[in-house]
Amino acid sequence: MTVNDPAPAIAEATARIEPQLVALRRDLHRHPELGFQELRTSGIVAAELARLGIAHRTGFGKTGIVGLIEGGAPGPTLLIRADMDALPITERTGLPFASTEAGRMHACGHDIHTVTLLGAAEVLKGMAPQLRGRVALVFQPAEELLSGAAAMISDGALEGLEASMAIGFHNAPGLPPGTFGWVRGAGQAGSDAFDIVLHGKSGHAAHPYAAVDPIVAAAQLVTQLQTLVSRELNPLRAAVVTVGELHAGQVRNIIPDEARLSGTVRCFEPETRAAIEAGMRRLIAGIEAGLRVKGDLTFTRQVPPLTTDAALSARVNDAVAAQFGEAAVKEGAPSLGAEDFSEFAVRMPAAHLRIGSQAPGRNDALHNSDYQPDERAIGFGVQAISRAALELLA
Repeated sequence: MTVNDPAPAIAEATARIEPQLVALRRDLHRHPELGFQELRTSGIVAAELARLGIAHRTGFGKTGIVGLIEGGAPGPTLLIRADMDALPITERTGLPFASTEAGRMHACGHDIHTVTLLGAAEVLKGMAPQLRGRVALVFQPAEELLSGAAAMISDGALEGLEASMAIGFHNAPGLPPGTFGWVRGAGQAGSDAFDIVLHGKSGHAAHPYAAVDPIVAAAQLVTQLQTLVSRELNPLRAAVVTVGELHAGQVRNIIPDEARLSGTVRCFEPETRAAIEAGMRRLIAGIEAGLRVKGDLTFTRQVPPLTTDAALSARVNDAVAAQFGEAAVKEGAPSLGAEDFSEFAVRMPAAHLRIGSQAPGRNDALHNSDYQPDERAIGFGVQAISRAALELLA
């Protein structure tokens, strides 16, 4: 420990509020809300910011909130973002604070993210005289839809902030509490969405020769789409093409008029995105010629890859290491999961931190109906985010 080391003060301030943060997290967990529907959640966030005396504005991207902590001296503005939305999953944890909303669950830990940023807000508000600059607290809707960040920005959330750097974070069930991960460069993939409609001709199942079967065409297309990755892309350039929905027909003895496919494309390079879209159009044209269907493709560019800034990431990592020790910070591998924090990262230097949330004896995965993160991740996250902000605005 060095003279004037802020680590003890941050740890003590966090310890005082951690029980309340855990209780608030459990309340949010009981009442999960889907993207752009986070009315109760954003109301709680606004009330907490008001209680702390933190100025804030609401209504960005319908339910998004931006709070602002003014430091004791002029300086840059640091943006810190947390997402608030849940997933359309039926919870099966059996926990006493399990979701009370049918078909909705915080299966990605955004309830933890929300209270972590509220906790950091309280710690940083108490240390505001030591800050040279401002902290913008961004509570974002609809990350799971990959459209909440863009909606907030479109509604003017960044206007007047003059934010020059940003920190994002996510709980990490692959890391134990008290440890933190980061990824060099492109840490998470860009994401695109596709919707395909194959139009055939309906008919009796006993007389397929008198119909044009879109189900057979859809079945072939699903397997052919995988060749775009396995046989057309350089294997050193990671990509995934996944069909997540396939809808066709209603009864067993009727060939339907159409089949619908929807899915996602994940990759890191712009040229890979373009090659996959072009390949899809070519495969659909082949299916049209070979199986007499007509195909319509809607290919939607969603979010760019999340690429972090090397210099800012190093400063954040150094700050976290100063709070917890160098062994607590580990470099990790990129993920083909997408994260719309990238919308902020393309507008300013950004760092992204993975906060260990692995519960003892468990091997959880995000987006799972039995996901049970370790709640100690909240306190550790508050300390890490607070220390990083303090060092960046020293």
